[in-house]
Amino acid sequence: MIVKAMTGKFLGAVLVAVVAVSGAVNAQAKKAASIGSVTIGRDVMADGKPLAKGTYTLRVSDEMPAKVVGQTLEESRWIEFLQAGKVKGRELATVLTKEALKDMKAAAPAAGTAKVQLLKGGDYYRVWVNAGGTQYLIHLGAH
Repeated sequence: MIVKAMTGKFLGAVLVAVVAVSGAVNAQAKKAASIGSVTIGRDVMADGKPLAKGTYTLRVSDEMPAKVVGQTLEESRWIEFLQAGKVKGRELATVLTKEALKDMKAAAPAAGTAKVQLLKGGDYYRVWVNAGGTQYLIHLGAH
């Protein structure tokens, strides 16, 4: 009986460890996942810091932003701009809900693509990414 109880506890502990390792591997894979790439035609500001023109791979950071007034935590995420595997900048993105997407006047990019638009007045760039049906809007200040 004691051996059976200990074996049951041991197997339970092993199962918990396997689930924890599996979760950690999935979290690492998720962190490294790209949501697309974009080319920005001129120098911009991202999170209050300069971001040079160029081509960037984008990924969603696992760091959660502070709560944004009027949005849930799921509706805002940090997006990292990478070149040669190094983070060159980041900016807060709005994750559009299906309801919010209906209110957009511009057409969404096709699935798996992104578009970069200079907005009216030339003060901001909008990077719009459609990653697997999830829509990310990133606004960068013109530099």
